[in-house]
Amino acid sequence: MSEHRRRAMIPIVPVRPTAAPTHDVDPTQVDRGKIKSKAAGLTAIAVTAQRGMEQMGARRSFATLRRINQADGFDCMGCAWPDPHPEERSFAEFCENGAKAVAEEATLRRVGPSFFAEHPVAELSGWTDYLLGQQGRITHPMVLRDGGTHYEPISWDDAYALVAERLRGLASPDEAVFYTSGRASNEAAFAYQLFARAFGTNNLPDCSNMCHESTSVALAEVIGIGKGSVSLDDIHEAELILIAGQNPGTNHPRMLTALEIAKRGGATIIAVNPLPETGLRGFDNPQKVKGLVGLGTELADEFLPIRLGGDLALFQAIGSLLVARHDAGEDVFDTDFIERHTAGFEEWAAHMRELDWDLVDEATSLDRAQIERVAELFATSRKTVLCWAMGVTQHRHAVATIKEMANVALVQGNIGKPGAGLCPVRGHSNVQGDRTMGIWEKLPPHFGDALEAEFGIDVPRERGLDVVNSIRAMRDGEAKVLVGLGGNFAAATPDTEVTHDALRSVDLVVNISTKLNRSHVVVGHTSLILPTLGRTERDEQRSGLQGVTVEDSMSSVHLSHGRLEPAGPELRSEVSIISGIAAATLAGQGAAGEIDWAAMADDYSVIRRHIERVVPGCEAYDEKVHRPGGFVLPHPPRDSRTFETPSQRAVLTVSPLQMVSAPEGHLVLQSLRSHDQFNTTIYGHDDRYRGISGGREIVMVHPDDLATLGFSDGDHVDVIAPWPDGTQRVVRDFRVVSYPTVRGCVAAYYPEVNPLVALESTAVGSNCPVSKAVIVRLVPAGQAPPHSASDDLEAGDDSEKRSEVKPHHLS
Repeated sequence: MSEHRRRAMIPIVPVRPTAAPTHDVDPTQVDRGKIKSKAAGLTAIAVTAQRGMEQMGARRSFATLRRINQADGFDCMGCAWPDPHPEERSFAEFCENGAKAVAEEATLRRVGPSFFAEHPVAELSGWTDYLLGQQGRITHPMVLRDGGTHYEPISWDDAYALVAERLRGLASPDEAVFYTSGRASNEAAFAYQLFARAFGTNNLPDCSNMCHESTSVALAEVIGIGKGSVSLDDIHEAELILIAGQNPGTNHPRMLTALEIAKRGGATIIAVNPLPETGLRGFDNPQKVKGLVGLGTELADEFLPIRLGGDLALFQAIGSLLVARHDAGEDVFDTDFIERHTAGFEEWAAHMRELDWDLVDEATSLDRAQIERVAELFATSRKTVLCWAMGVTQHRHAVATIKEMANVALVQGNIGKPGAGLCPVRGHSNVQGDRTMGIWEKLPPHFGDALEAEFGIDVPRERGLDVVNSIRAMRDGEAKVLVGLGGNFAAATPDTEVTHDALRSVDLVVNISTKLNRSHVVVGHTSLILPTLGRTERDEQRSGLQGVTVEDSMSSVHLSHGRLEPAGPELRSEVSIISGIAAATLAGQGAAGEIDWAAMADDYSVIRRHIERVVPGCEAYDEKVHRPGGFVLPHPPRDSRTFETPSQRAVLTVSPLQMVSAPEGHLVLQSLRSHDQFNTTIYGHDDRYRGISGGREIVMVHPDDLATLGFSDGDHVDVIAPWPDGTQRVVRDFRVVSYPTVRGCVAAYYPEVNPLVALESTAVGSNCPVSKAVIVRLVPAGQAPPHSASDDLEAGDDSEKRSEVKPHHLS
């Protein structure tokens, strides 16, 4: 066993926090171990303690971790999984990866003016995402001026004035883009969208555009609201739970506790995924003795190793088998629900009767007998929950797939009753809340009317730019200022080289951030870093200590209170920063200039009272969020089986069967996270559930595919994504890892393979980047052609052709 592997297994608990690392591992140096059979356990406790000690030290770790997800504490920024009822929460209401996220924010490492004076941007741009993030918290507002080599300190007033000058100098408000990550609070999100719209634009892209936008579009069309319909209690009470395209052991670990409760109650769990993810197989609950000694809970009763993009075919197959049973007189449908609450049943059923099973076989790579077993489980269950995440949403036909999942739920009446429903699992802690608060490029008319009535402003009604269209606008010179409220736009987005060139072309980039990331070193002509408070920190304003609110994946809204001293005296809250920019920009601009930004910054209850009068379902918002555990927003399909669609019924949809196909010698690539990662934040180099540690520039390939292609485990390859216009995207010198994924499908880490995801390859109906179905071929390292698509663009000879690229990954 290598020394690196031994270090990954043995917890090292330092007495004091350790210094920030100054170098990274070899990106292709990989150690291999066994794929784990169960998630969490004693190792999760050891890793949690180790990472906390490294970043925070013992006392700070204990003081911080004990407040995560508590009713009087702060909301974990690690994911959007809901909290149990306040009286049911454990002392340690967090998971390993949530603890890592908190340690990264509450770290004692600091990035101040001396750091930026020592390291020019040209040097920092060569650092890995891991090294950038590990340096610590940014303590001062910094500016990189046009032609400058280093970030320099700037006062807050001068920073606000600089942003205001550039915004007011634009030819049109639509030349500005206001991006939001899911970390922003509801108060910050509401103030941010108000500022953008008072300024005159609906250019409000957010991270949801890149993850669950397909969910929002599909559910809004079929049930009238773009949110899931379940509660945590529904998970606990379900008879059948299907989990598709999701890795809860890494991305939503607290979900494992809910699945364990469901299993204890007799639930059957079906896992649908191209990879045998550990968190779908078993769970050693670290808060129970059995879990600590490796005698935890087996989870999935059925594991369906599905081909990438095959979920649409799978759910049509399940629907077809259920229709056949219904036609034979079996009681498999809720006919009363169908007749009273749905539209389109006969058309959908007729479509299911004509299903092409040969195409199902090709699309899914599943055994017909296993699909029939799964259909039998659906037929006999009266309380079914369907869960999914980005393995479903980031496909060309994602919207159709989610509608098909909804079809199966609707015909069995699995909406609006205990133990049943649709459960999209959001990844970022408040991405759903941001959308509720109005962060959306598609302004609903009623929301615009309410803003105008509340603030007396004229609100723009034209559709704004989402993430993909924002990149296009910056690339084409149509957007000249980008403001980022959290997040890491440069690393999270697709088509990395094109995106980076677009960012470098804009006049001003503003990042409201806690820590260094790629977006601080891919710079516009002028770039600002405005350091903000984190969730863990005290937010003291003129009226006193403030709390902020967030909304989880199940529409529950609750308060979050930080308790730590801020990382530096110069830090300001997100609300304060937004208010400062808005006041400077809108001063003297009619009704927009009359908005009392200072009052909102001084007392967040002022914002919450505005929310009460503008946001549907938020009546008495300020009062209700102060209740222990907060409150649940209304959800008509769940609450009363009412559907706010044009027909006032849930819509059963007919979708053509589509699949992902690859030419001979090619494979289908999906991007995914490692276990030591949250979105673009890299905590370390141990993807232990998959038995992989070390470098991140790897590609996981089935051993039979390796043999067919003439490669061996450990070979170095270039990965090429060809496109039908003759351009191609390349990542170079990746190491091959033999791994039991589905044949014909390969996997690699995000954001390292984002350069392969073409800007023009997006989901129909949602414009979500297709990161889970990229056609690639592997060639020995060094043999890829010297020019990628973006190299051609830099040469100036392909800009017209790029705009005409059509996705070619569907048969």
